[in-house]
Amino acid sequence: MSRVLGEVGERVGEEVRVERGPLGPAQFWRGQWRYVVGELLDSWVETAPWWQRPAAGGASADLVAPREVFRVEAVRAGRSRMSFAGVYDLSWDAADNRWSLVRVHD
Repeated sequence: MSRVLGEVGERVGEEVRVERGPLGPAQFWRGQWRYVVGELLDSWVETAPWWQRPAAGGASADLVAPREVFRVEAVRAGRSRMSFAGVYDLSWDAADNRWSLVRVHD
């Protein structure tokens, strides 16, 4: 089961700070808590659904800035990875220069 974090307008997820490594997120902060990424499980690129794309005509209307999504296994700093690891989807939106936590997998 996974939880999709709440929508705010057209944005989904909560803003997080991320330190990026060579392959993707190395650690991230949710409020005061720091999470250390143990493993990058998957990554992909998403574009906005067609109904959220700009209404302006022309070829540029079809070119929507994609966002990168990284599925990571991470643990809150100071906890044992064997007991407390979780799976998180972190999204990088280059157009907004913003990282978001979009999904937490249970």
